[in-house]
Amino acid sequence: MSVAFARLRRLLLSVAGLSLDADKLYLAESRLAPLMLENGDIDLAELMRRIERSGDEQFLQAVIDAMTTNETFFFRDRAPFEWLRRHWLPEIMARRRDQRRLRIWSAACSTGQEPYSLAMTFEEEAERLDGWRVEILASDISETALEAARRGVYSQFEVQRGLSTARLLRHFEPPPVIGGWRVNARLRGRVVFRKINLCDDFREIGAFDLILCRNVLMYLDGDVKRQVLSRLAGSLESDGHLILGTSENVGPANRSFTPDAAECGWRLRRKTHARRLAAVGG
Repeated sequence: MSVAFARLRRLLLSVAGLSLDADKLYLAESRLAPLMLENGDIDLAELMRRIERSGDEQFLQAVIDAMTTNETFFFRDRAPFEWLRRHWLPEIMARRRDQRRLRIWSAACSTGQEPYSLAMTFEEEAERLDGWRVEILASDISETALEAARRGVYSQFEVQRGLSTARLLRHFEPPPVIGGWRVNARLRGRVVFRKINLCDDFREIGAFDLILCRNVLMYLDGDVKRQVLSRLAGSLESDGHLILGTSENVGPANRSFTPDAAECGWRLRRKTHARRLAAVGG
């Protein structure tokens, strides 16, 4: 393993919590190739020298963006959205009938398909939610991904992944929008996007009734994963839920959550002591 690649692995772990295996040099070089070419056809060693010597935050962000996995699509996996509509929503509305306010956080939202899927779900339940305030926060570590999410423009290929024709026509502005179909203004107004690094302290964003952090933990180092789970627990209401990717398993990193159902490892409830752990910084 080259010295430069070892330094890159340490950097990604310290800045973003990303765990990059020692045999993934080829992956790093392929993802960073466009950035290295754009900056004078530099090699990995020069890229690391530039980060370490110049303190160029914009360049560092570009490296993080390149190394972040942004695979996503609308209504991914289906099951969480069906559970949300059929079970979670009526149950949480009964418990919040006095406040009439719901807060949902799509953590690591990538280019926005997940939070817009949530917004569509709530828009389609508008009659039931009449008089309710539904807040959707969507965050990511990648500025590039967030810019795309805020713009809300998706290609024909992207909208075909997960959207029915009925939903496409109801919630999107059709071409000739440059680049494809654009999420309509009403739906865009339902989502607030902001940059959040899950490795940082994010207590200031408050508590949520539901957090989706799907297909993220699998890329994090074990200790980082445990810390992120603890922080997420601290950002949930006492009866809140955390939704993971349907194939994810938190395993021994989990001290903050318990499965909501034996057959559903991706749907978790916060343990009663989890907020104390989060406050300590566990």
